[in-house]
Amino acid sequence: MAHEIIERNQGTSGIALVGLQRGGVWLAEALGEAIARIGTTVPVGSVDCSLYRDDIGLRPVSPGSVSQIDFDVDGATIVLVDDVLYTGRTVKAALDAITDYGRPTAVQLAVLVDRGHRELPIRPDFVGKNLPTSSDEQVAATADGVTIA
Repeated sequence: MAHEIIERNQGTSGIALVGLQRGGVWLAEALGEAIARIGTTVPVGSVDCSLYRDDIGLRPVSPGSVSQIDFDVDGATIVLVDDVLYTGRTVKAALDAITDYGRPTAVQLAVLVDRGHRELPIRPDFVGKNLPTSSDEQVAATADGVTIA
């Protein structure tokens, strides 16, 4: 995925990676390290979008994680990074959260696993693996692999 991000953006100029708390942070850091090995370093941050979700009243709110964006979002190409893409609601919330930090030139989405079942018109730009699942299965992705329960 690191190579794909560089190729699509014709280099690393103006790119920043933002991992979605919690599952996407480790992946954003790993992608940042891979991009650095290929070429130059890119900023890596994280965003907690739990308070931006449209279903906040329908499910328990987990304790907030810390958002850490130590770079200028204005004019940057932000690559949102998450481990598993399911309904698309977390990505929508992350888009809303990012705009609190500025106005990026573009936002792209990188996910390790796309499991389908979208409820919103959201499609990833970079996918590690498409994994068809049923809606009652749980998918977990870590640096050690992907598990379905």
